[in-house]
Amino acid sequence: MTLATEPFILNIGPLHPSTHGVFRMRVVLDGEIIQDVEPVFGYLHRGVEKLFEQRTYKQNIPLSDRLDYVSAINNNWPYVMAVEQLANISVPQRAEYLRVIMAELQRIASHLLAVGSVMNDMGIFFTAFMYMFREREKIVDLLEMVTGQRLLYNYMRFGGVSQDIPTEFLPALDRFLKVMPGYLDEYDTMLAGNEILLSRTKGIGVLKAETAINNSASGPLLRGSGVNWDLRKSAPYSVYDKFEFDVPLGTAGDCYDRYIIRMAEMRQSLRIIKQAVEQMPAGKEKTPTPLRLRPHAGETYTQVESPRGMLGCYLVSDGTEKPYRCHFRAPAFINLTVLKELLIGQKLADAIIIFGSIDISMGEVDR
Repeated sequence: MTLATEPFILNIGPLHPSTHGVFRMRVVLDGEIIQDVEPVFGYLHRGVEKLFEQRTYKQNIPLSDRLDYVSAINNNWPYVMAVEQLANISVPQRAEYLRVIMAELQRIASHLLAVGSVMNDMGIFFTAFMYMFREREKIVDLLEMVTGQRLLYNYMRFGGVSQDIPTEFLPALDRFLKVMPGYLDEYDTMLAGNEILLSRTKGIGVLKAETAINNSASGPLLRGSGVNWDLRKSAPYSVYDKFEFDVPLGTAGDCYDRYIIRMAEMRQSLRIIKQAVEQMPAGKEKTPTPLRLRPHAGETYTQVESPRGMLGCYLVSDGTEKPYRCHFRAPAFINLTVLKELLIGQKLADAIIIFGSIDISMGEVDR
């Protein structure tokens, strides 16, 4: 005689420490197997896009920091680029190189948090989490040296950046560039072939390339499925066309591939930063702009490759000192749409690891 089981509903979050912010999953289970998932978000909604309409263009720059507080500098970039396009503001070459250096440092810091958090989610590698935060602190120290801040940097400005780098920055950055590859080797020794990591991530949360494309996924999530799409290569902006670097790709599209992609991308970011330092010209760090900027009436869309994927800004100007409309294409929000596809059929114990492998920031998801 076969016994029929009755599905039951389990709420994970919104205060679960492994949900990477205030997020809830309403999971339907048959024993340990996930039958259905309903993502529930909105706990962190602040109406940022509406706030943009009530402040001047320059006052909105600090708000863009708060979209993704883990990679604030990357979130400044598409917004200031959009304003520069509408107002026909030129950016000095030195400022473009400074933007690249800071954005790539921010990318490494974000990936260190992403990988370290997933290791912690497994409950087996708190050591790895602490090691990666050790290096992340070095990056935060560098960013603080330039901006005076350690989380929300408010660094980019229309026509450039808020300030040039201090004299002590480049020597400190050079020391970091020399030691960081050794730390990445240390991580690989500790993690890449670890039996527990392999068993918890290999073949788990597989995202097919077709599904990723159909859901408009981007970033390491997309490239982990083998799709070669990185805006820095596919649609270069700023001065990225002047650098030599590779786009790491996965083959299986599972949690392990997404881990490997982020590890490899950190090495490529180091390559980019080194080239940017070598090529950076002297000159001004900013083109002067009016305090009460009034871009020409019109609309534009700009996008960058953030640590989480394609981050875009759609901006509409009516010729006044405040935006008529501002909307962000948040990669974390769009990448989250594949969560149900990844979780159905998996065991409950794997749900948090799969979710963590997407690497979302709830500030960006909820906005």
